[in-house]
Amino acid sequence: NVAENKLAHQESSITCYTCHTSWVTSCFGCHLSMEANRKMPNRHNEGGDSRNFTSYNYQVIRDDIFMLGKDGTVTGHRVAPVRSSSAVLVSSRNQNREWIYHQQQTVSAEGFSGQSFNTHVPHTVRGKETQTCSDCHVSKDKDNNAWLAQVMLQGTNFVNFMGRYVFVAAEHSLEAVAVTEHTEPQAVYGSNLHKLAYKENFDKFVGGGRELHEYYENKGRPEALQVQVRGEYAYVAAGKGGLRVYDIAQIDNKGFSERIVTAPVSPFGQKFNVDTKYAAAVAAPSTLAVDPARWRTVRNEDGSLKQVPPDEAVAINKEAEKLGKPSPAVNEEEPIHPLYTYLYIADREEGLILVNAATLLDGDPRNNFLDRALTYNPGGVLTGSGNITIAGNFAYITTEKELVIVDLSIPLQPKITAQVPFNSPKAVAVQFLYAFVVDADGLKVLDIKELQQKGSVQTVGASVPLKHAKDIYLARTYAYVANGEDGLAIIDVEKPEGPKLDQTFNADGTLNDAHSVKVAMTNASLFAYVADGKNGLKILQLTDPETMPEYAGFSPRPQPKLIATFKTKGDALAVSKGLDRDRASDESGNQIAVFGRRGARPFRFDEMMRMLRTNDGTGEFFQVSDEPKKKSAESEKAKESSFFGGLFEFFVSLGIFGVSLGFIGFKIKARRNAANKQPF
Repeated sequence: NVAENKLAHQESSITCYTCHTSWVTSCFGCHLSMEANRKMPNRHNEGGDSRNFTSYNYQVIRDDIFMLGKDGTVTGHRVAPVRSSSAVLVSSRNQNREWIYHQQQTVSAEGFSGQSFNTHVPHTVRGKETQTCSDCHVSKDKDNNAWLAQVMLQGTNFVNFMGRYVFVAAEHSLEAVAVTEHTEPQAVYGSNLHKLAYKENFDKFVGGGRELHEYYENKGRPEALQVQVRGEYAYVAAGKGGLRVYDIAQIDNKGFSERIVTAPVSPFGQKFNVDTKYAAAVAAPSTLAVDPARWRTVRNEDGSLKQVPPDEAVAINKEAEKLGKPSPAVNEEEPIHPLYTYLYIADREEGLILVNAATLLDGDPRNNFLDRALTYNPGGVLTGSGNITIAGNFAYITTEKELVIVDLSIPLQPKITAQVPFNSPKAVAVQFLYAFVVDADGLKVLDIKELQQKGSVQTVGASVPLKHAKDIYLARTYAYVANGEDGLAIIDVEKPEGPKLDQTFNADGTLNDAHSVKVAMTNASLFAYVADGKNGLKILQLTDPETMPEYAGFSPRPQPKLIATFKTKGDALAVSKGLDRDRASDESGNQIAVFGRRGARPFRFDEMMRMLRTNDGTGEFFQVSDEPKKKSAESEKAKESSFFGGLFEFFVSLGIFGVSLGFIGFKIKARRNAANKQPF
């Protein structure tokens, strides 16, 4: 009988099973491979046979994940659990056994990534085994930053997908190295799954010294310093060669002799390069294929439909949001932020350069002429840029002496938000409320929770000293640092304000020139891919279901072992990041993945803040405990009265017991007298 406004969570705004849920399943990575000239019966009771057979091969199914979002329109847009439901990758092999496309992601009709999510009733409702306060809010121990990044659908880089090919920037060439078996179950060469599923191949591979041999390359012009793959293209920072985009659509097609090309047609049909003075790094705002240039279908007030361009759709959506109305878009998806239109280049001499790359995602080959949209370097602040990371509406750019944070809320009108001095910073990784920076001193931490609302950041005092840190990658509660001649440093960042070196791994001294590291999951195991400079590419297995009972936990402690190597022609400088399979929203609340229920969506930024701050998301950040913080005076008094009350009840019970004994004695005596016919 408690009034709804007296409850911590009101039923009008949150479903009961949001908290009263024990666990939720999520499926990351369903491989649909179609093969021609394979006679199979049709699967949906329509009768007849098909000449094209599509096999369904699921990969990563986990129950260690808890995510939240807004439910659909029909159910009132209440807070509800979210699951990854259809993270599909598609392949197709023709009658000549040529893979005409291989493990490609899909794009929804209106431009969102096809790594689909949906709000979900988990069917694991419990009365006691429920979620707790720290599952959705910052804990008093500040030890759930990675968990909350998952809850808010921002991803944790843990279940990312690397695929059959790993792309390596090898100084003067781009190299694609085959690292897994071709058939399902897809097994990384040298892994335990490889031994179990492909015993003969595994023995042959180990007998050959665990060396990888299949690869394809395209020599860079003149350099290949960094690479990022997205869909059918690889974006390369090529130093004096500027930005180079390579077509990798035919990477697994044996019918093509040149599988990595600068363009499939002549320069009159495409232009896949942008000249800059010295492109040191390139960043796509997401590894997901998000196309913000698609027109949207919206409903007029009279019910009629019309197609509108992206800018107009964004304006219409903002107006509806102000009025508290649902999105006028027919499928009620959020607008795609315009920052996803561009690639972002950190140029050592020119600063930040934006290139419109949305034309590569629209399926129209006639408009693939890349050109710079903006050059930004006010007062030379960005001169000496060496690396760039995009997180939400912000670009984190390292220069020779500082980290510069640039606001991209209006991409073609960027503005510098913060400048933080560091000792020759090398790279940045962002996770929810913190940014992790590696520089000449080691790992350092920035508190960025006030960045978007107040434009301020704070340096956290704790750090981890490292001598040769060059790159950093976050996967849940661990930071993996490419630490040069000292190999790979694995740092525990469960408490971001108190990072601790967990272990250092150098494969018995053979991993001794680490430049870059990326982590991804294949089937049930976690792997690290290290660009080890002069030694080439090294693959480490970090978790293993056969030897680690805790492998399926949220963040098991890694147990690295070297399982495969590949000698690149030049120094291996960088590895492309894998596909983000658990990221439906960015750090600023921008939706990037399609939702399977009309009107369902991730939290907007202001809604995230209401889960973290007082005063409707504008006040102080608060912290929660799953246990009472202190015993109140009332509870102590109640406990005291309970003690004396119990003592009183004890003596009363003794009295009642004595009276009962007396009554029993009375009855016995009465019966004895009656038997002897004596008066009582």
